[in-house]
Amino acid sequence: MENLVTNDATEQLNKEDLLETTVAQQNEELEFSTSADDKSLEDVQNSGDTMESLMDMYEESFKRFAEGEIVIGKIIAVDKDYVLVDVGYKSEGRIRTQEFKDSEGNVNAKVGDSAEVMIEYWDEEEERVILSKEKAAKVKIWEDIKKTYDEEGIIEGTILTRVKGGFSVDIGVQAFLPGSQADLRPVRNLDELVGKKFTFKILKYNRKRSNIVLSRRAILEEERESKKTATIESIHEGKVIEGAVKNITEYGVFVDLGGIDGLLHITDISWGRVKHPSEFFSVSDKITVKVLNFDIERERVSLGMKQLAQDPWLTAAEKYTVGSRVTGKIVSLTDYGAFVELEDGIEGLIHVSEMSWTRKVRHPSKIVSVGEMVDAVVLDIKPENRRISLGMKQVVPNPWDVISEKYPVGTTIEGKIKNITDFGIFVGIDEGIDGLIHISDISWTKRIKHPSEIYKKGDTIQAIVLDIEKQNERFSLGIKQLQPDPWKTVAQRYDIGKKITGTVTNITDFGVFIELEEGIEGLVHVSEISNEKIKTPVGKFNVGDVITARIMNINGDERRIGLSIKQLEVDDEKSLLNNYVNNMKPATSTFGEILRENLQDKLNEK
Repeated sequence: MENLVTNDATEQLNKEDLLETTVAQQNEELEFSTSADDKSLEDVQNSGDTMESLMDMYEESFKRFAEGEIVIGKIIAVDKDYVLVDVGYKSEGRIRTQEFKDSEGNVNAKVGDSAEVMIEYWDEEEERVILSKEKAAKVKIWEDIKKTYDEEGIIEGTILTRVKGGFSVDIGVQAFLPGSQADLRPVRNLDELVGKKFTFKILKYNRKRSNIVLSRRAILEEERESKKTATIESIHEGKVIEGAVKNITEYGVFVDLGGIDGLLHITDISWGRVKHPSEFFSVSDKITVKVLNFDIERERVSLGMKQLAQDPWLTAAEKYTVGSRVTGKIVSLTDYGAFVELEDGIEGLIHVSEMSWTRKVRHPSKIVSVGEMVDAVVLDIKPENRRISLGMKQVVPNPWDVISEKYPVGTTIEGKIKNITDFGIFVGIDEGIDGLIHISDISWTKRIKHPSEIYKKGDTIQAIVLDIEKQNERFSLGIKQLQPDPWKTVAQRYDIGKKITGTVTNITDFGVFIELEEGIEGLVHVSEISNEKIKTPVGKFNVGDVITARIMNINGDERRIGLSIKQLEVDDEKSLLNNYVNNMKPATSTFGEILRENLQDKLNEK
């Protein structure tokens, strides 16, 4: 309080001193003027008026300049540290040069330029006023903020950076833009907005806390409502309209038509196949669409783009006639075939059965791949069902048409084994044509359980053509047919009743198999093993045993030879009896004759 009183007193003393000095100067000037020019009394009175005006000007200078006041001054000097500004005060004011530098460090101050500044305070020691250009600008900004808020106006600013919950915005001072107020819809990539300049509405502000909350959404909503009214009045079904892509989803594109959004469904983008709308559009793209349906109550608009062009199926029958050759791109594969795009909106199906003349195609991926260009022949077309059947194999001749001429039955061929199965061997003949050697046609005589016992994949073998079935696409080969059938001459090599020796190869409940030569076996039936009744030969013989038997019968057609071990025993008994009878001496009594007759009878029975 004492300081305040002292300051006021000091100020008053300064005024009085200045007044006295001014009066003294006026008196001196008056005296000089009177002595020099012999002025009249009226001039003296006028000089009194001048003193009063000077006092008024002095008083006015203190009234005009108060701390915090904004004034306009003129730059009178610029040096390294300060800029001097004349604001009409008794002493020029100074401002730090730093306040005149731009973002690149350049000083934007020239002598003679006007500058809006704020009176900070009076420096008593140096008797100069301290000014601030920055503070003047901030005061001006806050005045504009208040005015804009009161009048519900808009303000321009630049989004500086992302902060928690939203953005920091430069509007001259820093303000806060909540994320929910940045756009009409949630922004997926917030970084997209950083560095961009927009207009905002001021939702609230507090100058003491330097707190300002902005909204861009409020402006966009007002603009949308304004455009929406005009759009609704002008829109109707069938209208062709331009819009901007607002959002892209997997099922379609949302288009801003001007305050109201329309949906361009994925099925209405193109007559052709569309995997995802992002293949065709990007957000903000300008596109032309046709209004398909407009529900004014629900404000829903269905849009179409393909409807701007003619349906290609209307002329498909004329363009793709049956039998014509076409070229297209594989766009999709299924278990049953491949879809080929002939043009936008026209797709044909190549069934797996129409892909190759010779190969059994299990899946189209074995023949073609998505994106591949292929040639095909139109097999059938049904525009009403929007279907075209294509054939790829028909582009080339059917090899089965000439295979029988190239390889007549009886021809000996040579080829590599391409595959081995339980039932036989597949041998490569021509491109795409394989011949089958059935397991039964590998050998006349060998008992083969699996072809891999003899051959392996990649082996080169010879075979003879047995049969060709064009309709069923079968090519039959044989290996054993390269040699004569040994069974056809077996009767010539083995006489019935002949005694043979062989090795046991197999033992079953019904008999024993004996190998007479490689691939030729005979069967000793269980009833022909012994005179004694035997239920099964299992356990009585072993594989590999060498057995002697007698040939009882031969059937070359059925490839059978009947053997008997029992018959050997019978023959041996007969031989013994004959020898015994033949070696006996003549009997001297009737008993001897009787005995000889009985033995002969038994021998005859056997």
